Amino acid sequence: MSGTRNTEKMTVRHIITAAVSLIAVMPLSAQEKGQEGALNREITLFNPYKPTLNSAKKRSFLPDMKDTVRIKPQFSYEVSSEPFLPAYTVSPIKAASLLPDPLPKLYKSYVNLGMGNYAAPLAEISISNERSKKGSLGFYGRHFSSSSNIDLANSKEIYAGMMDNEASLSGRKFFRRSVFEGSADFLQTVRHAYGYNPAAAIAYDPGKEDIRMRYNNIGAKAAYRSSAIDSLGFAYDFSAYYNYFYHIADMAQHNYGIEGMMAKPFKGFYVGSSMDLEFYKNSDSLSTSTDFIFSLSPFIRKSTPIWNFKLGLQALIDRRSSFHLYPDVNFGFSIVPSYASFYASMTGKLERNEPLKIIRENPFLASSQYPQLMADGILFTLPDTDHELVLTAGIKGNTGLEGRYLASVSYSMISEMLFYTNLYNTDPLKPAMGNYFSVDAADVDLLNIHGEMSGRFSDKLTYAWNANYYNYSASGVIASYKPDWDARFELRYDLRSKIIAGAALTATGSRTAMINADYASSLAGYPESTFELPAHFNLNLSAEYRYSKILSFWTRLNNIALKGYEEWAFYPTHRFQFMLGLTYSL
Repeated sequence: MSGTRNTEKMTVRHIITAAVSLIAVMPLSAQEKGQEGALNREITLFNPYKPTLNSAKKRSFLPDMKDTVRIKPQFSYEVSSEPFLPAYTVSPIKAASLLPDPLPKLYKSYVNLGMGNYAAPLAEISISNERSKKGSLGFYGRHFSSSSNIDLANSKEIYAGMMDNEASLSGRKFFRRSVFEGSADFLQTVRHAYGYNPAAAIAYDPGKEDIRMRYNNIGAKAAYRSSAIDSLGFAYDFSAYYNYFYHIADMAQHNYGIEGMMAKPFKGFYVGSSMDLEFYKNSDSLSTSTDFIFSLSPFIRKSTPIWNFKLGLQALIDRRSSFHLYPDVNFGFSIVPSYASFYASMTGKLERNEPLKIIRENPFLASSQYPQLMADGILFTLPDTDHELVLTAGIKGNTGLEGRYLASVSYSMISEMLFYTNLYNTDPLKPAMGNYFSVDAADVDLLNIHGEMSGRFSDKLTYAWNANYYNYSASGVIASYKPDWDARFELRYDLRSKIIAGAALTATGSRTAMINADYASSLAGYPESTFELPAHFNLNLSAEYRYSKILSFWTRLNNIALKGYEEWAFYPTHRFQFMLGLTYSL
């Protein structure tokens, strides 16, 4: 390629040389033509070929992108506003459809089994049909017992076993606007009166059968009620029931009755009335008459978001204590909506001291099973407690921290309030060792200050507590076994419904135990005495691990402070108690 370029350059130079020579010769030719006979000359020029390569210097640079020109935009605009009146058509808004949350799976059965120290088995079972719009049918059964001895104050062991059995068969039929339901129930309670005074009853060594207390109750109930869940329409509820309570031979009670309630809105108010009729028939060995209680309770009430009130009364006829008239009035209003509301009430009631209620409070009452105590079936012949007037006022609301609170003060005027008293005497002809109780009834005024609060510290930790202060005012009567105060505090920890743990601290103030309160003045050799039962505290723990939706394991630890106390005089309780168990669903 380099040779080619050189050849081209030589050709160009020859052409240029020839051209120059031609131009130079052309004037001469003209002169020759004009001047004939002139001198002719020919010049030949030779230039030797010398190839050369010109040097070149390259320069490389980037363009300067900086723009030095500045433009300042200037705008000029004008707004001319005019009202815009679009045409519109009013049309009804279609109601929003609310879809129900998906229902959780309903298991047809539930079994709970456990075992604790002091030979304490627990068995619980519940069987029902699956979710149905037509009705439901189910069975529930429970057994809990303990077969152990306990040490008395003189370190002597005595059998302190107990047993609770419960069974219930229930059914429910759904109609369009009403529900019919019924149940058949059985309850058995067995206790042993082990808490005698070992300091004085040296030769007293009873066997299990000697101190065993058996109570049985068989009952049935049928009810027909409206399915309305609010006070916007006509509501009704009617029921009939029967209970047969049996203690020992010739000691039983038949209890049956009917109940009813009807209410409906009327000119902005809600008006209605309830009616109760109860009959009590004891064994002929106790009483040949039939007691009855009839009550009628009309009312009218009204509620708004700011205030509410109820005006009512209860007219009651008791065969044993004639006629009673109780007020049923309450009023409330909102101080700070949702956060603070005031309420006050003035009420009253007749509290029927039937055997089933009494054995839940104290199952160790003496009976004709023990003729030496001269207790002619006091369990079936106790007077009714008349709450003549109960005045209550308080404040309740939301704490603002996902919880609620309530504080109240009540004052009650009560007639024939029951106080339990131990029967104790060392007379060999009429021995009484203090392990059985009688009842002393008295008129008292009761002041109660109550407070409670519940809420959550976090998404996993919740709490609840309540406390009470009591002041019994009675002339010449000691409020035996009634504490001055009591309190309870609970914590519950829930980790994604997988691990659930709880702790509960309960406390009961000091109490006065009375001995021979109702026998000292009438029977010789029954000295009356009192002594104090100190306050006691219980710390109970529980935990549950839900392995799956159908299987879980649980444990309960009670009275872990290992401190013993007496529930009743001469009745020490077990100390540390624990129980392990599992639940299974099908």
